[in-house]
Amino acid sequence: MKLVQVSDIHFGGEHKLAVEAAVERIQAERPDLVIAAGDLTKDGKVGEFDAVQAWLDRLPRPHLVTPGNHDTPFAGPREVLTRLVAPWRRYESRFGERMNGEWGDPRATIVTLNSARAFQLRANWSKGAVSRRQVRDVCAGLEQAAPDALKIVVCHHPLIEMIGGPMTAKVHGGTAAAQAFSQAGVDLVLTGHIHAPFVHPYPFADGCTQAVGSGTLSVRERGVPPSFNLIEVDDVDIRITALAFERTRFVTWRTWSVPRRCSLRAKNENGATEVAPLQV
Repeated sequence: MKLVQVSDIHFGGEHKLAVEAAVERIQAERPDLVIAAGDLTKDGKVGEFDAVQAWLDRLPRPHLVTPGNHDTPFAGPREVLTRLVAPWRRYESRFGERMNGEWGDPRATIVTLNSARAFQLRANWSKGAVSRRQVRDVCAGLEQAAPDALKIVVCHHPLIEMIGGPMTAKVHGGTAAAQAFSQAGVDLVLTGHIHAPFVHPYPFADGCTQAVGSGTLSVRERGVPPSFNLIEVDDVDIRITALAFERTRFVTWRTWSVPRRCSLRAKNENGATEVAPLQV
């Protein structure tokens, strides 16, 4: 199975050459699913949503989309009013419900949750939040997964901070959500927000739930060129490749390989030594 993970495209501030080259590369990869993990727009404007919708329409289907903190209007008095009255209307009119979506396949069950908030009781509304009800709903959706199918959660904000990352997410409820997803046997939690790709395991349960962040396709680079992730899965391993834009095309920037939980379980049941998740 092959997945493409994009995030932080920020149409209105997109890297024009990179988003064009991404279309060509993603079409060539012929993925089973394209996942967009939020911050599709720069300021949540109508024209920006129209642009990102047109761009996604050029990519192979199906698509699974979740919003980010930039996907509510906030630039200018009229936009702020729209944010107060109907913060998610523009997103939902194009991509459906903002709270949860899912993609089911015998090979994988993938569930989204919205970690962005139009308003919060703290000064920085760009940070994330996950409620206990959202966690329960996601875990209930994952219960429908076929035996040994991959379980994936998609949200915009990293639930646990990336050490040494270029910015923070400070997700309210993030640690509790990461712990619950680990206990539910989630294999991957796909996020964006910090504009830099990463892979690291959550320190909960069996240690096999991997946090996977994708970079940005905007001009808002934070020490990493525009990039997106290619995720390839077989019966044994999950391979994540961060593809970075270089001049006119995307090239391999970094790769990670982690064993699948089901393959570890099979080895342990056969008396083999337990294998720790590998990061390269």
